[in-house]
Amino acid sequence: MTILIRRKLTRNAIGHMNSFRVGNVTLGGGELTLIAGPCVVETEEHAFMMAREISLIAKRVGLDFVYKSSFDKANRSSLKSFRGKGIEFGLEVLSNVKKEFGLPILTDVHDIAQCERAAEIVDVLQIPAFLSRQTDLLVAAAKTGKAVNVKKGQFLAPQDAKNIVEKLRASGCDKILLTERGASFGYNNLVVDFRSFPIMRSFGVPVVYDVTHSLQLPGGLGEATGGQPQFIEPMARAGVACGVDAIFLEVHQDPKNAPSDGANMLPLDRLEKLLVSLKEIHSLILQLEK
Repeated sequence: MTILIRRKLTRNAIGHMNSFRVGNVTLGGGELTLIAGPCVVETEEHAFMMAREISLIAKRVGLDFVYKSSFDKANRSSLKSFRGKGIEFGLEVLSNVKKEFGLPILTDVHDIAQCERAAEIVDVLQIPAFLSRQTDLLVAAAKTGKAVNVKKGQFLAPQDAKNIVEKLRASGCDKILLTERGASFGYNNLVVDFRSFPIMRSFGVPVVYDVTHSLQLPGGLGEATGGQPQFIEPMARAGVACGVDAIFLEVHQDPKNAPSDGANMLPLDRLEKLLVSLKEIHSLILQLEK
């Protein structure tokens, strides 16, 4: 399929993007923001450790940081897969992380009933990719008054994400993020179309690149999802060079033993070196845009 992209969509336009704040963090407007954390809330001790370590790294590098973790993973490959310990436990842990470290918090919501409850605690409600066209869920998330991050479905063309933005805006949401997390490429594989970044940024919202989920091999292990974490660094660098507003990384100190999405998570000990390079690339792109 041929996509005609007008000249205005081909430029990065980093310095001319709508921006907004969540807590003490700016999203858009020329900033590069880190959204990172473990896939799912495991224990409070683990959440505190990850929030502390990632926060220290982000501070050293000079990047704003939003902590992410899910209280429930409703779209796991198998009934045997770990989903989390439930909304009450998960939100309590995320609330305590927010109080302890002063970080904005992002978490997934999977149905309408979860939106108001999660909005009492977190700063950004995230709509999973498989639910990105669920109008009632988008409207419910928008009406909480919180920022909403929608992961573009693996089945959606980037230009079709404009309908997502329009649904949210019509429902009163003015803090909108769109996230690229790859498109289905045959079976058990994903591919990122880098044209999606300027296309989605043309809708006037900050765009996030979910690097680690883009490297999943969905269902590739039979009853679990595989991944290709060896490509995280080059893909992240390419995304920042394309002018994204935020990088989304699932990070774990021991991915091989993580209960969810370990196959595609970035080991914690690789994070700082990657962020240093991303900060440098972002600074270069800003200079080229002037």
